[in-house]
Amino acid sequence: MKKFYLLLLAAILLASCLSCGNRYRVECCGGQNSEGNEVGGFCKGRFVKAEKKLSRQEAAAAMAVLEKKWFDETKKKYSSAIENKVIEYNDLKLKFAYRICGEKPADGRSLYISMHGGGSIAASGNDSQWRNQINLYTPSEGVYVAPRAPWDAWNMWFQDGLCELFEQLIQAAVVYWDVNPDKVYLMGYSAGGDGAYKMSPRMADRWAAASMMAGHPNGVSMLNLRNTPFMIWMGANDSSFNRNGMAAEYGKLLDDLQANDPGGYIHETHIVADKGHWMDLEDAAALPWMAKYVREPYPDKVVWCQDDVARMSFYWLAIDKCDYKNGATVIAERKGNVIDIIQCDYPKITIYLNDAMCNLDKPVTVCYKGRKIYKGRVARTEKTMSNTLFASGDLRYMFPAAVEVKIP
Repeated sequence: MKKFYLLLLAAILLASCLSCGNRYRVECCGGQNSEGNEVGGFCKGRFVKAEKKLSRQEAAAAMAVLEKKWFDETKKKYSSAIENKVIEYNDLKLKFAYRICGEKPADGRSLYISMHGGGSIAASGNDSQWRNQINLYTPSEGVYVAPRAPWDAWNMWFQDGLCELFEQLIQAAVVYWDVNPDKVYLMGYSAGGDGAYKMSPRMADRWAAASMMAGHPNGVSMLNLRNTPFMIWMGANDSSFNRNGMAAEYGKLLDDLQANDPGGYIHETHIVADKGHWMDLEDAAALPWMAKYVREPYPDKVVWCQDDVARMSFYWLAIDKCDYKNGATVIAERKGNVIDIIQCDYPKITIYLNDAMCNLDKPVTVCYKGRKIYKGRVARTEKTMSNTLFASGDLRYMFPAAVEVKIP
């Protein structure tokens, strides 16, 4: 009988909520529907004010306020990191040295993250490699940062935790050195080249372009580089671990990817004749090549393949942590207000949207393999903007709207 009265009370509360329109709702622990109201879950039986749906102009004003808040909080958060030249995440420390080169452009400075060589050697040996990397390249413009790997191991540049360290380094660079987040470049030599192979696809949504010098791919998938220009540099005589053979193989792999998808996979492969592991800085040509490109944060097509380090979001797509699995792939395209999901190895996926991508004042349609699985208005809310900005730490990934769809 007690259960009956509890259910009756919940029904009365829900009916009262509905009679108020979208001004109030019964607080539940479910998600949001396309109108921005929470649905599903178990009701807590109390009224809370519903999240306000914003117009385009209201969303733009809210974004400006949130951007300033993020900037102020981020500057305070990383003041000691900049002063001490070390980024920390959990028990990991990423020391770094930097040089500021050239005049600052009107649209902000570039950032070059340059990973040193070394590996499973004494810390002093890796320190020596780091000191060498600090002055190895000089861009015509930008902040050139040489971080010191947190580990002394062969896989020093692609272990779990490095994504978070790099993300924090980028955030600090944006607020302290006026770096444009769409002009961030990744590069690395030898063991750092291994890192460029692995971290370029893993964090492809953060880079404007990337370049690998004298490294080994260690079986990495290049699918995620659909929207990130990538360069391969290798001495023709660099045969240790078959680096030269793998460079040629991966160059051909990118050729094939581009042939099958002409709108993506911009790349160049340079196998330098008569050079071994050291290419006498012929690979420095990578810097002006990368500088030609800026990041496209909202590409029309996204190819996202997970590797052994989980990433919960990629460009304008996101998954739940509980759904992660190594090798899971999503391919999605967007055109106007229509999103086509070509492949999705997850039970559900979240699509983030903004007014640069589509007209949020009109219905959005989501299709899966040609079948319509969603159509409706997707509300702009301040909560979505705040959540996405402070979760990503990237100003470009502050999205006002989101819709989660289940994959049939």
